Amino acid sequence: MVRLVLLAIIALLSILQSLTSAPAQPYPARTVRFIVPFGAASGTDITARLFADRLAARWGKPVLVENRPGGDGLVAVAAFIAANDDHTLLFAPVGTFTVHPYEHEKLPYDVERDLLPIASVSAIILAISSSASLKIGSLGELVELARAQPGKLNAAAANGNADFLLFGFLKSTGLQMAKVPYRDILQAPNDLAEGRIQVLMTSFAVVQPQMQTGRVKVLAVTSRKRAPSAPEVPTVTEAGYPALEMESLVGLFGPRGMSSELRERIAVALGEVAVADPVIATRLAATGQLVNVRGPSEFAAAIEQQRAKLAEIAKILGIKSAQ
Repeated sequence: MVRLVLLAIIALLSILQSLTSAPAQPYPARTVRFIVPFGAASGTDITARLFADRLAARWGKPVLVENRPGGDGLVAVAAFIAANDDHTLLFAPVGTFTVHPYEHEKLPYDVERDLLPIASVSAIILAISSSASLKIGSLGELVELARAQPGKLNAAAANGNADFLLFGFLKSTGLQMAKVPYRDILQAPNDLAEGRIQVLMTSFAVVQPQMQTGRVKVLAVTSRKRAPSAPEVPTVTEAGYPALEMESLVGLFGPRGMSSELRERIAVALGEVAVADPVIATRLAATGQLVNVRGPSEFAAAIEQQRAKLAEIAKILGIKSAQ
């Protein structure tokens, strides 16, 4: 009896050793899907397709982009979670879900449990712009004007991080501007150019056409680096307002249960294709983005930092989190 038990233990140990020493399973084994929470030709969609094409060539397997716009990003998140498949990944800006707890009473997902960071790939450049009719040339001059004319300026911001950043900053500094809500933020740059609103915070790519006509003045960008296509525009930190700095990262997320080893492997592949092809940086710059590749741990730390900052802003604005 003892001999049989010993033989069973030896056999079990042999199996365990073979499992731990076995090489990692090849990935991908089949088609990979990137679920994007925006429509075709959006900045995030363009970025997803750039990386999808290059990963497909590298992996020898198709990498498809599936657009699931609507519902403030919840449609895409729901589709991603429902798939529960390590070959179906969420390709989205971090800001898509970091503000969800403050905008929705109930959420059908848990950020930390259901969205596992794989890697960031880019950072969207947000810009603070003013109507040329204000005749100001800097962020400091805007602050002075707003302080001198409380409540007389109108301001708007894209939903999510931009809205939190701008109006949190205004409240924390005691500046008063009337908030103008937009269902479609793409209408705001034209209103800014016409002087119907005076201040706008949204992605740099959205206001760049009006900036080039001279009808809109881009005062600063919230990224750590200046926009490659407008190197004359300072960052908010350079302008003296570091509280407005935020990296609006875009990246890949895996489903619950995806191993850290697999996430690391995918992150390495993303980093290698980004470095190998300079076209990626050029195309991203044209959409108001900077290449910003970070692995799982760095990406997770950046997300946590952003969530902490948004929590501070929410307190300033008197907004409670649903989670």
